[in-house]
Amino acid sequence: MFRPIRFVIRTIVLIKLMSLAFSAGMGMAYMLQLRQQYRTWGQVEGGDERDVRGDALVAEADVVETRAVDIEATPEQVWPWLAQMGYGRGGWYSFSAVDRPWAPSGGPVGESADEILPEFGDLAEGDLVPTHPQGGFVARTVEPNEAMVLFLDDTMMREQISELAADAADTVEEQGGELELDTDMDMDMDMPPYQVTLAFELQELAGERTRLIERIRLHVEASEQQLRARPFVAAGLFVFMRSQLQGIKRRAEGVEEA
Repeated sequence: MFRPIRFVIRTIVLIKLMSLAFSAGMGMAYMLQLRQQYRTWGQVEGGDERDVRGDALVAEADVVETRAVDIEATPEQVWPWLAQMGYGRGGWYSFSAVDRPWAPSGGPVGESADEILPEFGDLAEGDLVPTHPQGGFVARTVEPNEAMVLFLDDTMMREQISELAADAADTVEEQGGELELDTDMDMDMDMPPYQVTLAFELQELAGERTRLIERIRLHVEASEQQLRARPFVAAGLFVFMRSQLQGIKRRAEGVEEA
């Protein structure tokens, strides 16, 4: 009966672990190995200065990462992989630590879908794209075969965790127990104000090909000492984006025509 509480704890721990991974996990040896790729891999003309849908949602970003990959498939073939992304849906097409158990149809733990899941194809603006069982990004832009923009900020995250905690308390009460959770104090201490967008644009290329552009914009009201970690955050985002874009490319190019 305490499963919902464990999800709250896992969410908070995951946020902290990801922060540590960006600052500590990217050791000097790995940084040297990735340095050249970081400078060049997936760069597009105009780089972070080019306009991408959703930029205005995080107007003053501290970190901006823009990467792209060319896919041997049409936008119509790529789009379903984007529309079904998320926890409990198709996964995130990145590392297993990010994908975590999703298994909407009994799929393997920690792996993203390798097939189109029709039940998740009707994404609409305002829909939740989960990163955990009861929360995550909200779709702010959904233009099938053209663009998708996901948004999350600390206010939304606090609300999601509060709802999760309330559900946990209700579950305990139904079982005859009593549970009081003061999540506000922990969130005020551990979660600075932030805004983040995860944007995807599909550009049709000649020869039934697609350029998939991904941009992450992040603004965090953190201390000056914390802001010094921005280069490590950017490096961590690069590793995630490269893995995700390659995962989408592999899946979209592997689709067999019916």
